[in-house]
Amino acid sequence: MPSYSAEFKEQTVRKLMPPHNRTVASLSREIGVSEATLYNWKKRFRAKGYVVPNKSTIADQWDAKAKLAAVIH
Repeated sequence: MPSYSAEFKEQTVRKLMPPHNRTVASLSREIGVSEATLYNWKKRFRAKGYVVPNKSTIADQWDAKAKLAAVIH
């Protein structure tokens, strides 16, 4: 099982966040990290307060919590 640095994880998760809003599937294909791993990283960063949308990459479809976090950020 490969080990990834905290910096690599953060840079990767930032690609899932605004303004990039990449999908987990496309990012997984590009960098060779499994979708399950990316979802796990995404969940951890969201728990730390990062603005990472739950499901949709389209801001109009975000839940209220994600929209508020984006405004605050």
